[in-house]
Amino acid sequence: MLTGKRITLIIGGGIAAFKALDLIRRLRERGASVTSVLTRAGAEFVTPLSVAALAGEKVFQELFDLNDESEMGHIELSRAADLIVVAPATADLLAKMANGLANDLASTLLLATDKRVLVAPAMNVRMWQHPATRRNVETLARDGVLFSGPAEGAMACGEYGPGRMSEPLDIVAAVEAALAGGPLAGRHVIVTSGPTHEPIDPVRYIANRSSGAQGAAIARALAALGARVSFITGPATVPPPAGVTVVPVETAAQMLEAVHAALPADAAVFAAAVADWRVVSAATGKIKKTATGDLPAIELAENPDILAQVAQMGADRPALVVGFAAETDDVLENARAKLKRKGCDWILANDVSPETGIMGGAENTVTLITGTGEESWPRMAKEAVAARLAEAIARHLEGSDGG
Repeated sequence: MLTGKRITLIIGGGIAAFKALDLIRRLRERGASVTSVLTRAGAEFVTPLSVAALAGEKVFQELFDLNDESEMGHIELSRAADLIVVAPATADLLAKMANGLANDLASTLLLATDKRVLVAPAMNVRMWQHPATRRNVETLARDGVLFSGPAEGAMACGEYGPGRMSEPLDIVAAVEAALAGGPLAGRHVIVTSGPTHEPIDPVRYIANRSSGAQGAAIARALAALGARVSFITGPATVPPPAGVTVVPVETAAQMLEAVHAALPADAAVFAAAVADWRVVSAATGKIKKTATGDLPAIELAENPDILAQVAQMGADRPALVVGFAAETDDVLENARAKLKRKGCDWILANDVSPETGIMGGAENTVTLITGTGEESWPRMAKEAVAARLAEAIARHLEGSDGG
């Protein structure tokens, strides 16, 4: 229930704005008060009168309303709520949020707020899939903005695909999770991410082609569900998310040490692309070419298998150990073998062949393999993969407690 909670609802412009009316009713049924901000575009689809009648409060529309701005009304609106909800969140609103624009009441209070923000995107499928929107979504997720949807289905424009606004009850559930601390409140989850760098000499190293984007997205999604996240990351190109404990490491040995230091945990997700080998004796100075053209002798040794060590440990083993199988050939067959060999509970298999664009890209296609079955997920943004995985982890841990 949401008794006593204060929600500021920003209604963007789009046909999905009609759902905002039902959303107001559903929130109030659960005891929340709703203060509504209606954008100019939003007012083309729903009227201030209908919004005010359902909310039982004045609707705010203009930034330069002298009666309200004499007391800095937009600042008060941005701070008085327990949560700010944007539904529908149009491509334009997401772009303004991601780039810090503030040219109307809605965008100004979003920039001025110190409260959490939950958005329910709604737009045409091509707009949702456009690279600019994908960049904006990734930026907002890194900033800690919560997402509900979008869903996939038929649209008012006649097209079909992702971009439909979540149904009001789904948004209500997301609001309740955000304000209740989430289904992972009180849980500790370890996430490894990024590549490791195994030094050859002070300027050269062995590494994998990993941006760390998927691991960062997973850590962010788990934190959004209330988990305390220990984020152990190699030198990734993607910045770590806010709201997690960041443990930067360089090598596989350092990552293993950091994982052991972070235990015990309820779950561990090993998304890092750990280098399989390291140089036995890294040079202390830069290795120079020789006049004769002789190649340097570099002796390699296997790095510790972090996933297997944690999956096969004793008392401190997390209740759920999740690994990744990034493969280029026989993806599912190799992933199934890895699940058995490592002793982990789940494996997410993905094809990282160069033509897929997965490694270092914004999207991923995974198959979740468990001891009881397999579930193939459609190609989607890495943030969406992370959200789906985080929700599955929450359900699994809750079911383990109940069983």
